[in-house]
Amino acid sequence: MSKRDYYEVLGVSKSATTDELKKAYRKKAMQFHPDRNTDDPEAEKKFKEAAEAFDVLKDPDKRARYDRFGHAGMNAGGFGGGGMNYDDVSFDDIFSRFSDIFGSDIFGGGGDPFGGRQRGGRRRAGRPGEDIKIRLELSMEEIAEGVEKTLKVKKHITCDSCKGTGAETDADFMTCPTCNGMGEVRQVSRTMFGQFVNVQPCPTCHGEGRTIKNRCKKCNGEGRYKGEEQVKIQVPAGVKKGNYITLRGQGNAGMRGGPAGSLIVLIEEKEHEHFTREGDDIFFDLTISIPDAIMGTEVEVPTLKGKAKLKIDKGTQPGKMLRMREKGIKSLDTHQYGDQYVRINVYMPKKVSDAEADILKTLKNSKNFDPNKHEETSEKGFFGKIKDVFS
Repeated sequence: MSKRDYYEVLGVSKSATTDELKKAYRKKAMQFHPDRNTDDPEAEKKFKEAAEAFDVLKDPDKRARYDRFGHAGMNAGGFGGGGMNYDDVSFDDIFSRFSDIFGSDIFGGGGDPFGGRQRGGRRRAGRPGEDIKIRLELSMEEIAEGVEKTLKVKKHITCDSCKGTGAETDADFMTCPTCNGMGEVRQVSRTMFGQFVNVQPCPTCHGEGRTIKNRCKKCNGEGRYKGEEQVKIQVPAGVKKGNYITLRGQGNAGMRGGPAGSLIVLIEEKEHEHFTREGDDIFFDLTISIPDAIMGTEVEVPTLKGKAKLKIDKGTQPGKMLRMREKGIKSLDTHQYGDQYVRINVYMPKKVSDAEADILKTLKNSKNFDPNKHEETSEKGFFGKIKDVFS
């Protein structure tokens, strides 16, 4: 499917409201429906192209991502419910997905816009599987660079005995006697305002158009059974709590050949031993001694990739933030790294010995220790004496 601009596909401006998007999409769906364009091989492509465009633009988060990054923003491995590729999606699934736009009767009701039935009387295959939501807890190191995870998911799996049909053999299928294979029943009511036709899924076959004579013994006719599967998921760098990744087709298998649901992975963050996070930046509290704060030093601090050396300048004040460039988390949007900030704390002993108390009394009389004077003393004089005192 060509990737034209989604706004161009629907024929709307970038400031279009939700109602305008709905009207534009419905118009395109009616215009390019294959039943109305049997001699146009491009109609199906345009029909699905419009569905894909509407799927993105109707969602505020997807739309904001598309406006910022274009089609590239829709290809993040399903992250955040990215855009869906509609090339292999059936028309019935599209109508079901946007039933609030079309209405339950648009393709077979009172107006009969497409001849009063779905394409060629096509039955709906089974019932769709349910979505599954799971939580995935990640460490800050995993978030910083992205990670591949293998998850064990308990779910309904397509039956391997009947291949998902629910029947022992193909000969065990029978045409539904209630709807005669159409998968739907109609109720016609006449009023003073005219005739109204209400179309609903058949209550006997649930819209499938057929029933089963002999059910599969392994799945009891459901076409699926409860089991556990391993699912690999690629988590991009920079995710945060509240983000989610949608894996389409990895949820519960549908009943009797119906499409599988989605696996929705909700991101959680583990509390880190050393760091706190703000966006893509991380923060670390470093406590140093009074002599190191006065005379400066070089220390090793933890980072998300191991230890790194950090220089503490002479006279560093408590509370000062030291910046370590690109030692933070890789951004989800820009792929640039955040920074690591080291907050300096100076350790104050609660008790001192008599000898230490004498030294402090001596230092108290120095101008350099008087916060009201701030007179500089040369490094050779003051810092040399302090080094001797604390050595």
